[in-house]
Amino acid sequence: MKPNRLILFVTSLLSMGLIQAQSDSDYSVPRTEWDQPDLQGVWNFNSETPMQRPERFGTREYLSPEEIEEDRRRQAERRAAAEAAEAELVVNPEAPPAGASSTGGYNNFWYERASIGENVRTSLITYPVDGRIPPRVEGSLVHTANLGPDVEGDRPVRAIFGGIGKDGPEDRGLSERCLVGFNSGPPLTGGGYNANLQIIQNRDHVVILTEMVHDARIVPLGERAHIDEDIRLWSGDSRGYFDGDTLVVVSRNFSKFSPSFSRFGTAEHKSLTERFTRVAYDTVNYEWTLEDPATFTDRISATMPMTKVAGQLYEYGCHEGNYGMLNILRGERMQELRESESED
Repeated sequence: MKPNRLILFVTSLLSMGLIQAQSDSDYSVPRTEWDQPDLQGVWNFNSETPMQRPERFGTREYLSPEEIEEDRRRQAERRAAAEAAEAELVVNPEAPPAGASSTGGYNNFWYERASIGENVRTSLITYPVDGRIPPRVEGSLVHTANLGPDVEGDRPVRAIFGGIGKDGPEDRGLSERCLVGFNSGPPLTGGGYNANLQIIQNRDHVVILTEMVHDARIVPLGERAHIDEDIRLWSGDSRGYFDGDTLVVVSRNFSKFSPSFSRFGTAEHKSLTERFTRVAYDTVNYEWTLEDPATFTDRISATMPMTKVAGQLYEYGCHEGNYGMLNILRGERMQELRESESED
C-alpha cells in the first residue's frame, strides 16, 4: 500500500473510531461511591477544529479524509515557519526591527498546536446549522481590543486581550488583569495553551478547576436555587444535576463587565448550559448551549471531546498580573516623561 493511501486509510479509521467511541452504547461509565457517573481526573479540552465553520463548508459538519490530511499538512507547515522565525530571532538580535508594533509573545514551544484526541468536525459550533456565531442584536457591544496596538474605547474594558490605554489597570483586557482565562470560559473554548481542567466530585458538589487563571467553579448538585440576581460573578453562578450518565451544569448571574461570548456583548443576560458525558475511559464529550437575547438573535451550541491526561495540574502563575501590568504602566510613564523632557 502506498504511503499516502495508508495515511488516508488510517485517518479514515481514526474518524470512524471517534464516531464509534462517541456513540458506543457498550461502554459502562464508572461510578463513584455515591453512585454518580465518575468524571474525575484531568482532561484536555484543546481542539484544532475552528470554533466557527469556514463558509466554504456550508452546512457540512465533517471533514473528508483528504481534507484531514491537507489540514495536517498545513499545520506542519505553519509550525515549521514559526520555528524558522524564532530561529531568526536567536541569530539576529536586531529582529524584530526597531519601531515594530510588537516585540512578539510566547515562542512556538509553549503553544498547543493540535488537540490530543481526534476531532474531525468542520466547526465546534453545531447550532446554528451553518456552524457560525448568529447575528448580533442591534446596539450590542463589539469589543475591538485585541493583541496589538491599543484601540479607542471606554472603561470598563470587557475584551479578553489588549486594551484601550495605559493610564491604569482598568484600561487593560481581562486576561491581562488575570481575572478571566482566555480559553477557560465558561464555556470552554480551547486554543492557545493550558487548555486543561480537573474535575473533582463528592456527594453534593462538583468542582471544575481550570488550569488557566486557576479558576475553580464549585457546582452544588440537586435542586438548589441560584443566588440573588444582584450578585454577579466572573464565571457565573452554577448549579448542577445528573441526567442519566450526563452531568448538566446551568450557569447564570454572570458579570456585566465580561463579554457574552468571543468579542461580543456583555454577559449580564447570558445563560449557559453545559453537559459532560463520559463516553470512554479517556474521553468526555463536552457540549454547551449559550442563550443571550440581549446580544445574539439565536442561541449558540457547540461540542468538543475532552481527552484524559496522565498527569496533574500545577499552580498557574499569571505573570501578566504579577509583573506585566506593573511594567506596562511603568513603561508608559517613562515614555510620557521622555516626551515632556523633549518638549522642554
